[in-house]
Amino acid sequence: MKLLEGIEVTKHFGGLAALHKVSFQVLEGEIVGLIGPNGAGKTTLFNLIAGTFPLTSGAMRFQDEDITALKPHKICKLGIARTFQIPKPFPRMDVYENIHAVSIFGRAKRKGTAPTRLEIDQLIETFGLAEKRSTLASNLSVFELRMLEIARALATKPKLLLLDEVMAGLNPTETSQISDIVRRLRAEGLTILLIEHNMRGTMGVSDRLIVLDQGMKIADGEPEEVCRAPRVVEAYLGEAYVAS
Repeated sequence: MKLLEGIEVTKHFGGLAALHKVSFQVLEGEIVGLIGPNGAGKTTLFNLIAGTFPLTSGAMRFQDEDITALKPHKICKLGIARTFQIPKPFPRMDVYENIHAVSIFGRAKRKGTAPTRLEIDQLIETFGLAEKRSTLASNLSVFELRMLEIARALATKPKLLLLDEVMAGLNPTETSQISDIVRRLRAEGLTILLIEHNMRGTMGVSDRLIVLDQGMKIADGEPEEVCRAPRVVEAYLGEAYVAS
């Protein structure tokens, strides 16, 4: 079943075409990796999905509902949550307060959706933050901030999770932990679209890859096939990656 669809998605910043007629789909239950060189338009696409930027032209649909003109808070409450490449917690709130605030304001306002202390405690425990429960976000390590980012996103009860370079700057052990988390979230029923430059990590978790270059989609398919496509090798991976 199609969960998210972009139809000829285009975004201009003045005379710069950051994205040009990019069409794509994310199916329910998939893990889709969004890859490409710096400046390809990956984070711009995330911003368009989440409603941070308006589309110049084209359309965005979620669960067959047109979300093209919706504001970010309304898109979040429909079931799309995101993390940021540079974590954006409330720095003067502790771990518990950060998750609690997001769970209150990021969920759909329906009967029975109020967050509980148990739910937040479970997120804190799941993401290894129990000992940092009362620690200010400004005092967390890079890896702990990434864990908090994911926990905060999940506190909104999303159907689709957008992960923006959650493996960036992490050591191999931490990267492996993130990969395990992504697989577990999918096993629990979540659909995931992730941006990553860590190709080993991306290949290890993704069912499908979408490749952007200079604002255009140049490939979309199974990871092994995509990573051997001549245009992808030329634009992003290089011959050394294919030979390795």
